[in-house]
Amino acid sequence: MKIKTTHKKRLRIRKSLKKSNKKNRPRLSVNRSSKNISAQIIDDVHQKTLVSASSVEKNIKNMKKVKKLNLSLIVAEALAKRATEKNIRKVYFDRGSYKYHGRIKLLAETLRKNGLEF
Repeated sequence: MKIKTTHKKRLRIRKSLKKSNKKNRPRLSVNRSSKNISAQIIDDVHQKTLVSASSVEKNIKNMKKVKKLNLSLIVAEALAKRATEKNIRKVYFDRGSYKYHGRIKLLAETLRKNGLEF
């Protein structure tokens, strides 16, 4: 069975991140599609999702005519708020196979402004 190049890239990036993670921080994983964006904070030791936010949630999806860039801002603010409620401050950023550009970069910068460190 062949593994797609995007999947290989995702695994390669995650492997290098886990090597540099000496303090067992949770991982902030980002997933992007052509219309939506989602992010979740995952504890890799216990293999559980601690906090998640997505543009498919009812309160975000019901907003009228929101651009994709603004969706990433809204998702980042929601995720940061939920993370601070659970006392999560330091994470490491797993961008997956996506470039640190555009909506991914905007999401990361908004999370930094709202109190997450990575």
